[in-house]
Amino acid sequence: MTDDQAANLKAPLGERVRPLMALRPYIARHPRMLLAAFIALIVSAAAILALPLAVRRMIDFGFSGTNAGFIDRYFGMLLVIGALLAVASASRFYCVNWLGERVVADLSTDVFRHLAVLGASFYDTARTGEVMSRLTADTTLVKSAAGSAISQALRNLILLVGALAMMLVTNARLSGLVLAVIPAIVLPLMAYGRIVRKLSRHAQDMLADASAYGAEHIAAYRTMQAFTHEAPVVDRFAGAVEMAFAAARSRLIARAGLTALAIFLVFGSIIGVLWYGASGVLAGTLTAGTLSQFLLYAVQAGMSMASLSEVWGELSQAAGAAERLGELLAIAPDIRSPANPQPLPLPAKGAIAFREVTFHYAGRPDVAALNDVSFQISPGESVAIVGPSGAGKSTVFNLLLRFYDPLSGEVTIDGVPLPAADLGEIRRRIALVPQDVALFADTITENIRYGAAEASDADVRKAAETALAAGFIDALPLGYATRLGERGLTLSGGQRQRIALARAILRNAPVLLLDEATSALDAESEALIQQALEHVSRNRTTLVIAHRLATVQRADRILVLDQGRIVEEGTHRSLIDRGGLYNRLARLQFAADAAA
Repeated sequence: MTDDQAANLKAPLGERVRPLMALRPYIARHPRMLLAAFIALIVSAAAILALPLAVRRMIDFGFSGTNAGFIDRYFGMLLVIGALLAVASASRFYCVNWLGERVVADLSTDVFRHLAVLGASFYDTARTGEVMSRLTADTTLVKSAAGSAISQALRNLILLVGALAMMLVTNARLSGLVLAVIPAIVLPLMAYGRIVRKLSRHAQDMLADASAYGAEHIAAYRTMQAFTHEAPVVDRFAGAVEMAFAAARSRLIARAGLTALAIFLVFGSIIGVLWYGASGVLAGTLTAGTLSQFLLYAVQAGMSMASLSEVWGELSQAAGAAERLGELLAIAPDIRSPANPQPLPLPAKGAIAFREVTFHYAGRPDVAALNDVSFQISPGESVAIVGPSGAGKSTVFNLLLRFYDPLSGEVTIDGVPLPAADLGEIRRRIALVPQDVALFADTITENIRYGAAEASDADVRKAAETALAAGFIDALPLGYATRLGERGLTLSGGQRQRIALARAILRNAPVLLLDEATSALDAESEALIQQALEHVSRNRTTLVIAHRLATVQRADRILVLDQGRIVEEGTHRSLIDRGGLYNRLARLQFAADAAA
């Protein structure tokens, strides 16, 4: 727990539930349902508060032979009150739970929308499993608060205030005794509530840690099983789950203790007041009806306080969840569109320029991924970027897609600096075929259509044919309607890359980025894909990252990167003749190919 969170636990009541105040805009979006819930809440509370009045009048005035009709009327009135209470309670249940479900649906959408625009710097350090735990488990806790918990708290608060007021009207002396013991009840409950909230936050953190660890290894199940690492992973996950369970058990013990303390203190005070009132009845200073009315209001007040203590535990737990969600929503994307973006020129050309660009990743601040890099690429030009691992090749793509901004220097597309342009417009001008292909558990059609959501089925098929993917797709039992497993692992590496290429082709963008796009293909497929790429690259600016130098020989120009700098530039033939780094890489690779 951070120092800020620990300080928050010592804050006043209003401060500790402040995270729940973030739900107000979501609830306020539905004023009619909120009004209906409030009316139902008031009516049901009023019906409950009316019952002791009827009981008093029956006891004091109804038990005599001359008032038989009086009894009939009052029982009839009680039946009407009961019906009113039933309708109001049912209405309140529907309205408040509708609000809870609606608030969670809206909140989940907003959190996911926010997560979708957070940049690479966030996901470089965030654990996906923990993020998803916040999106699922925490929103479930918030649903309880936004729906039934807040409603119950308001209902019991109204009943408590109403019961105390009616107790005062019924008998001021007895009410004074009750009011005198309230601080002795409330103060311990507030102190206990702090402990419950602290334990709730800790339990949710432990659950998120367990979820993150499990999700990470399930996603990499092939690696886990290939290295026969199932048992250690299961043992460690079980340990994480046990820690989460221990934290949850501590929270439950604290909440149970809070409930027990509240009930004992409340009913102990009621018994004391009842003893004092019974003495008054025997002495003739109180009527039996008055004592019964006071007793019923005291019971209502006591039950309301007990319920408030229990609901307070739920609200404390939900406040911790709301706080965690609020932390996510408070993270500002470090990469965003400017308030008044500079429009990119039309028609798009695909001219690219890097001018004295220097960049460091946050995790390696002392190592320059790119160091004073400058180059220009003309529209329609094909440029290959080669070099040893870690030379900075992928960083060029990351900056061009504006996943990061350079520390110094400038990157432009069609003459417009990237930070000055709309982020969506920049990325719509670029199609990417990554080395690590991301496919989804959806149909092949929808995976290809990811490149252009508005594309028709015919466009999808044409893109697949151009990427030489149509053959294996048509051979599947369901063809393009075949649903892929998670991450597309039911396909071979070459098939996944051809679907990724079809996705990029469908995007029809003026700039094409190919990151080892043919690395997983056999020699025959690679040759065919090269032919397809020649057709697709025509009239497009194409940047190719490749370790296999055979795939870049036809590029108009080759940039050779080493330790974040451009150390050579030219055509394949000129770089071979120069005898530098490119020549050395080429000789090593061609020798390896010959040996294979």
